[in-house]
Amino acid sequence: MLAEWKLHIQDPASQRLTWSKPPLSVLVVKKIGDVRLLENFLQLCAFLIEEKHMIVLIEKSVLEDPLLENIESYSSIRKKLCTFREGYDDISKQIDLIICLGGDGTLLYASTLFQASVPPVMAFHLGSLGFLTPFKFESFKSNVAQVIEGNAAVVLRSRLKVKVMKVQRNGDTESSLLQLERNGPQPLTCRSLETLEGNRTAIQIQVLNEVVVDRGPSSYLSNVDLFLDNRLITTVQGDGLIISTPTGSTAYAVAAGASMIHPNVPAILITPICPHSLSFRPIVVPAGVELTIRLSPDGKNTAWVSFDGRQRQEIRQGDSIKITTSCFPVPSVCCHDPVYDWFESLARCLHWNVRKRQGWLCDTELSTSSDDERPRLCECSVLHYRPRDGIIIPSIHNRAGEVLAPSAIFDVNAPEKYFIKNT
Repeated sequence: MLAEWKLHIQDPASQRLTWSKPPLSVLVVKKIGDVRLLENFLQLCAFLIEEKHMIVLIEKSVLEDPLLENIESYSSIRKKLCTFREGYDDISKQIDLIICLGGDGTLLYASTLFQASVPPVMAFHLGSLGFLTPFKFESFKSNVAQVIEGNAAVVLRSRLKVKVMKVQRNGDTESSLLQLERNGPQPLTCRSLETLEGNRTAIQIQVLNEVVVDRGPSSYLSNVDLFLDNRLITTVQGDGLIISTPTGSTAYAVAAGASMIHPNVPAILITPICPHSLSFRPIVVPAGVELTIRLSPDGKNTAWVSFDGRQRQEIRQGDSIKITTSCFPVPSVCCHDPVYDWFESLARCLHWNVRKRQGWLCDTELSTSSDDERPRLCECSVLHYRPRDGIIIPSIHNRAGEVLAPSAIFDVNAPEKYFIKNT
């Protein structure tokens, strides 16, 4: 006897932000070095502190920004701002809400600050592209008030949990951890280095957009083996490979020819970069699989891996990269709802399916238009068979009804203007 199966589909618009208690603290992440954001930053902080009575935390680099020191109103606000030590203080339990001022890169950076649970993120479009930043700053007071009251929709943007396992070789001048520290302050969990058996080390990173494995500065094609749940799927020969989330499908992956996936779809996108094969197309796999990337044994060179465009690392023979879907997504606050915001971003940022529409052409338009506006050619509805050489030619007439020679069709400088006579 077969059991009755039912598939329940959840409406993405039904995901709403609900606070168990009113939010008290907010982290404001600002794009560093952008003069255009200074006034917006001060207005937002003053509104949160004076009107909403919230604790505002900012990064130390923002607190000591010399551009802000030159503004008179900043001195009174600075005394009420709090900060933290990047890479050392665990702020995941102290923050109730994150507000980003900038572009998509600002949101990606805010995601790296939380390698475990992430508070809801509200992103204002003050950068260049703004695919992930749906809010306009002109109405920030009403928008922030609605979010604080819990009257907002959210989309859970899945992240990738990436574990890089490297072999410590004789002659290595610095460990993988030191290489990460060279690239700037890192999240708290990225500073812990796990030691494995066989003189191996492992680093774990949370990624919002994509993991990119490429050939780096080498002139040779990269050769990497791709495993799915410990089974060899294929060997990728080309410039590299992109493993992206649905959020990252509209970033590097779409530039490499991949499809765009809505953030509510549980999936992982695998996209080759310039593969040396005509049949290697991007594929979508379930979100629950485990992907492993290793250098092929017959590869001629090493490879390089980066995470959301940061923390670039060299991968050698014996090293491996394990990728799974993280259990800590990024709750992104929507301006309207997850579906509308996504399609609006496609049209606004990527100009999806934007084209110049062709107008209709009829006899009345031909008879009423002037000589300068009348088109030279249009579709012909009458075809004639010429027995002499067995070809079919269109019936082209001038205004007097005389049939023109086919060569006159291509003579745009001919004194006699012509058009199609529909019969």
